[in-house]
Amino acid sequence: MFRTALRNVLAHKARLLMTVLAVMLGVAFVSGTLVFTATLSDAYRASSEKGYENVDVAIQPKSSDSGSGAPGADSRLDRKLLDKAAQVPGAASVTGTVTGFIAIADKKGKPIGDGLSTLGGNYFPGKDGKDARYPLRDGITPKGAHEVALDARTADQAGYKVGDTVRLSVDGPVREQKLTGVFTTDDGAVVAGGSLALFDTPTAQKLFAAPGTFSEIDVKAAPGTSQTALKTEIDAILPKGSAEAITGKQLADTQAEMTTKRMKVIETGLLAFAGIALFVGVFLIANTFTMLVAQRTKELALLRAVGASRRQVTRSVLIEAFVVGAVAAVTGLATGIGIGAGLRALMGTFGATVPDGPLVISPSTVLISMIVGIAVTVLAAWLPGRRAAKIPPVAAMNSVHATATTKSLVVRNTIGALFAGAGTAGVLVATGMKDGEAMMGGGALLLLIGVFVLTPLLSRPLIALASPVLRAFGTPGTLARQNALRNPRRTATTASALMVGLTLITGLTVIASSVQKGQDKRATEALKADYVVSMATGTLSPDVAKKLGGLDEVTASSAMRLSQARIGTETDYLTGVNGKDFGKLTQLDFTKGSLGELHGNRAVVPQVTAKEKGWQPGSRIPVTFEDGKKATLTVSGIYQGDDMINGIILDNATLAPHQKQTSDERVLLKTRDGATEATKDSLVTALGKNPAITIADKQDISESLSQKLNLMLNMLYGLLAMAVIVAVLGVINTLAMSVFERAPEIGMLRAIGLDRSGVKRMVRLESLVISLFGGVLGIGLGVFFGWAAGELITVDFKEYELVLPWGRMGLFFALAALVGVLAALWPARRAAKLNMLAAIKAE
Repeated sequence: MFRTALRNVLAHKARLLMTVLAVMLGVAFVSGTLVFTATLSDAYRASSEKGYENVDVAIQPKSSDSGSGAPGADSRLDRKLLDKAAQVPGAASVTGTVTGFIAIADKKGKPIGDGLSTLGGNYFPGKDGKDARYPLRDGITPKGAHEVALDARTADQAGYKVGDTVRLSVDGPVREQKLTGVFTTDDGAVVAGGSLALFDTPTAQKLFAAPGTFSEIDVKAAPGTSQTALKTEIDAILPKGSAEAITGKQLADTQAEMTTKRMKVIETGLLAFAGIALFVGVFLIANTFTMLVAQRTKELALLRAVGASRRQVTRSVLIEAFVVGAVAAVTGLATGIGIGAGLRALMGTFGATVPDGPLVISPSTVLISMIVGIAVTVLAAWLPGRRAAKIPPVAAMNSVHATATTKSLVVRNTIGALFAGAGTAGVLVATGMKDGEAMMGGGALLLLIGVFVLTPLLSRPLIALASPVLRAFGTPGTLARQNALRNPRRTATTASALMVGLTLITGLTVIASSVQKGQDKRATEALKADYVVSMATGTLSPDVAKKLGGLDEVTASSAMRLSQARIGTETDYLTGVNGKDFGKLTQLDFTKGSLGELHGNRAVVPQVTAKEKGWQPGSRIPVTFEDGKKATLTVSGIYQGDDMINGIILDNATLAPHQKQTSDERVLLKTRDGATEATKDSLVTALGKNPAITIADKQDISESLSQKLNLMLNMLYGLLAMAVIVAVLGVINTLAMSVFERAPEIGMLRAIGLDRSGVKRMVRLESLVISLFGGVLGIGLGVFFGWAAGELITVDFKEYELVLPWGRMGLFFALAALVGVLAALWPARRAAKLNMLAAIKAE
């Protein structure tokens, strides 16, 4: 039986080609993802370890759970602590570091490293006058408030040379610095594509921290002193509750763990789409083996007649599937390794520099790829093999098995109806639940399975709808409809592969379009301000709000700032605004109370927080500000929060005296002439054409959100394209094998007068009908799932509004038609070239 199975594989190489391609694409997606993420993870891990080579122990401000020092705690690291650390037994050298966000403009005024890490820091010379972290390639170290050094990659990218003037921005005002030096570094952020600008320590402290303070103090151990021993010594000198010591190994391990987690998120997402492609491939494989088994019915019956058991027949089919799966898995693995290497190289074309490192092909990647390829193929072929073994030899010889029995159809349709009904009920119940994601996911899966099982039943009425159109094509159209309905199971399986891909694509498009509409609504309804001013990354200097508020064209302005505080026993954030003008700039949806005059200890709170805490208008809230001083706020109103305006809002005049360092998240502006190009140009000029500051009107905010959603959608379309390609292969394979199966019939049609163009038209129309059938089911299910998911989103996103993107859905329907046309090219040409006499005699 093993030799028989191998002979069958070799005898049907062409017919199995599409199956091999489908499995290969899925395995390539899996192995490519594993190679790509493992390579990136390994490269970043090695880079982070290299970056901590000169750090044996790091002293950092002690963090609370929310990410910064607790209110009232002084977590600054000063020169006194640095000098103490230098005197600790076992300490060889000490480095005080200061870091923060900075925007760097190129010579044309555009930001460098858009979307990447752009940081500023300090050059901290040792006893030899050099900073070992940053070896100078050109020039000298920066000294004084108007000098800066840049990393070599950034300087070369922007075309800067020593002596040039560089435009920078830290928190708002533009700074023009003289470039005195260009340095190299192993800093992981820079190696990975970020930018780094260095100042002398006093200037960096003034820009990023506070005079005389550091962000971190790094200690290098003397020879013979372990990191653990040095940490123990340093712990003894640290002020309690405000600073902590961490070994370099812990820092490197934490960095590696964060990298691994980020890569796992990417890996999980990509593998999900690989799984979709493989799932669609299952339909193709099952169809292929069903047709191969049907074509070899008499051969299998003869094997049964001469003594082969049912198990042996099933085993022979599974051996064929194993061989096909193994070939596809090996080919897919090799292709996936190439994809992984290509993706890494491709990142460079988008401006992301990956640290150097080898291509990582782990044994687990090889094992997973082989298991996936073989398991998917064998499992998909098991049912056709089992079905073939159950056919009695005599019935097989006489083709009695050809038509499915009424009982089997009733059982199939009953099971499909139960699955579809349970799935629909699950989805509908989930729409009324607060946390119904799991219920909806399960219901959607059951509904998808139910529709797949019912597809043969659905094919007749839906394809019948196309009859008037098909009749217009004459005899080829009539034959195409009959051929599509001749074997409903085969038609259903072929159409279902396309259905899955279009269901996901349509559902995602409906959700994205609806979210975009809701975001537009939120941007226009919650804001009365003409402009929102913010930094590309980081916070704004209070000077920005002061300068803008003083312009003649500005009629109302409010800086919005965050400050950590303790609310009762929990740490939270307060949002400070200009209480006098805030009502002119926003239009909050109050469920209870009102904004009123926001001054003194009055505050408005978001509905979610109020519900959680049991607050009502008039409630008194005990607050400990970040400087440790206490006060009581009175709730004057409860409002619906959103992404832009949220939190416990109070007057900046009340909040500012308690802040250690004042900075603004954004500034809201109302102008005399509204949002016009002239007004915007005036604001840009007033801020010195700062490359780091964004001045956005409502339209800009809407377009920015739209761009992000479209980018995400296009990425998802690209990933789902793999499933559509596999579906196309399925249609090609079904048609090609169907042409082979119907060779005598096609020969007879040719003999009685149907010309070659008529044969081609018949095959093309059959393909078109099957593809459009899958398209109708996929788009219909996608709209339903998009609506259902929207009902869940509405719970947390009140502005969400269902939008049916008719234009895109029409495009998807056209895509289904295009799939049908393209898939039929080769099978139609092959059918037309059949020799009619040879075809009529074909067995």
